[in-house]
Amino acid sequence: MTTDDLFLRADSAAQFLLSRTMLRPKIGLILGSGLGAFADSLSDFARVPYSQIPTFPQSTAIGHAGQMVIGNAGSVPVAAMQGRVHLYEGYSAQEVAFPIRVFGRMGIRAVILTNAAGGINLKYQQGALVLIKDHINLQGHNPLVGPNEDRFGVRFPDMSYAYSKRFGQAAQEEAGKLGWKLDDGVYAALLGPSYESPAEIRYLRTIGADLVGMSTVAEVIAARQMGIEVLAISCVTNMAAGILDQPLSHQEVMATGERVRGQFESLIRAVLPRIATELGPNPALPKL
Repeated sequence: MTTDDLFLRADSAAQFLLSRTMLRPKIGLILGSGLGAFADSLSDFARVPYSQIPTFPQSTAIGHAGQMVIGNAGSVPVAAMQGRVHLYEGYSAQEVAFPIRVFGRMGIRAVILTNAAGGINLKYQQGALVLIKDHINLQGHNPLVGPNEDRFGVRFPDMSYAYSKRFGQAAQEEAGKLGWKLDDGVYAALLGPSYESPAEIRYLRTIGADLVGMSTVAEVIAARQMGIEVLAISCVTNMAAGILDQPLSHQEVMATGERVRGQFESLIRAVLPRIATELGPNPALPKL
């Protein structure tokens, strides 16, 4: 697939989604394992299964509903993905990042990315929400590999400020107003789908990781290339291997996501108006 094909595919999917609603969101959300219920609370919504969106990758992971919901969160129009695709499902990094390309062609200028993560930092409790301040990409893949499409962005995008400081500060302030502290940390992305070994967790702690998961980083890289600002939040759905003397399971991930659902939704609803205000009005989309 040429870079022109990729651009045209993203534009086609974006135009299809915009044709299904009168709303024009400038904020996109990707809701990870156990966190997709937020999209069910949107009003004036259009719900589109990924299978109906032209060339859109299909999610096969448990706990990922596999549909786009465009609707209002209060007064803020958003496009919310209930579930994502992962490298471990057999997709390429370019395919994993494709929804971000579609968001960009829809006119979206900020994304809120969420994921389920294992807690490495011992100060975290199971069920904690943690602001991602930086990442370590250990997946061995990057969505920008191959010929560059200049209409998406530069060949060598800077990752010094991959995660928006102003959005992160807003999230921490809103968490404080809700009566709790939003910790921050460094997220390490591994390929999966097997969970990490205790020795791997010791290695990750040594190199500075606080959280570990199997998603998010490819999406962040593509977003930053396109000039889309990123707020990312992990839900610590389990403590990483070797920290507790018990096996890890996906059922635990899903159960913890459900338990923190109210806290998570309250934070997102509080942060969205602040991000929308920071972004200002939508500029016109670039021409094909």
